[in-house]
Amino acid sequence: MTPGPIRVLVVDDSALMRRMIADLLESSPVICVVGAARDGEEAVAKTETLRPDVITLDVEMPGVDGLTALARIMARRPTPVVMLSSRTRRGAQETVRSLALGAVDFVCKPSGPISMEIEGIRDTLCAKVRMAAGARVLPASVTPTGTPGGPAASLPPVSSADCVVAVASSTGGPRALEAILPRLPTDLPACLLIAQHMPEGFTAALAARLDALSPLAVREAADGDPIAAGCVLIAPGGRHMLVGPAGRVRITRDPPVRGARPAADPLMASAAAAYGTGCIGVVLTGMGRDGAEGARAVRRAGGATIAQEESTCVVYGMPRAALERGAVDAVLPLHLIAPRICELISRRRRPATTAPAGPSPRRAGGEKPDVRHPRG
Repeated sequence: MTPGPIRVLVVDDSALMRRMIADLLESSPVICVVGAARDGEEAVAKTETLRPDVITLDVEMPGVDGLTALARIMARRPTPVVMLSSRTRRGAQETVRSLALGAVDFVCKPSGPISMEIEGIRDTLCAKVRMAAGARVLPASVTPTGTPGGPAASLPPVSSADCVVAVASSTGGPRALEAILPRLPTDLPACLLIAQHMPEGFTAALAARLDALSPLAVREAADGDPIAAGCVLIAPGGRHMLVGPAGRVRITRDPPVRGARPAADPLMASAAAAYGTGCIGVVLTGMGRDGAEGARAVRRAGGATIAQEESTCVVYGMPRAALERGAVDAVLPLHLIAPRICELISRRRRPATTAPAGPSPRRAGGEKPDVRHPRG
């Protein structure tokens, strides 16, 4: 990020929305709106001429829409982009697609009368633009995984989840998950439990996209879902997910933890308490400290922890916080995380006192790893 005000290009097909979004942004002393575009084609052109630090981009526009414009921007002049999305089912699906194309984050547009509701997104919009200005842009044309590769080697078949993998994920997380889940084998004797920072209405779309890409069964979690081998459960937006009794998850509306709901800290702590040495904690890209205390709980229980290496993170906040807390066993680039998960699972088993989980929905049925430092 260059010194001085953050230079923003505002893209929306509504002249009123362009003006109102610009006013919200310029209420921040560190943001300067340098231009506006009425459609995707104009957005692409102005990105090249104005060279903004950040773009706010409407998802749904006539003609060249937001997704098409985003793909062109990332191919021609990769720039941090914050999408503006509706809460409709289509809006959620397209927003998740935009994150895969390289958008840094998104903000939900008001659902009520614009003049009454737009002020409600001021703080969120300004905060995400400031965050995006310092984010690492990983466009779709440049794989964030480092090296190509298919699913990891198959593991010995089992009929229940011997381990749980509790994952903390925030800004840049959806793309990180797209790099990890397809590399895990179908017969994984573990259940992945993911706390991805997303609002209500978007995690179902994320789960559907990951389910289509992964050999594992991926779905948005519901209260009482079994913690089953070969299954990935994503905490619903706006709610916490915990490991409950009898090998099932609990979904709650308890207050946010450090501003996050779902939060990874309570998920990891509950997983560590239930699975002990059979728990693996993974802290992925994102802003803030969520996951740091949870990773410490996993280590105290005898489990293993992994943090995403800085160069593959969109925002290196959460992994850094976990590392600074002494809660990380291995710091790995994105393409090595799935193989390490498989390696750890093959060497660990859940304590015998833990209740067995149910069968996989798609089929019937320690020692510490070496630390790899970011630059070591």
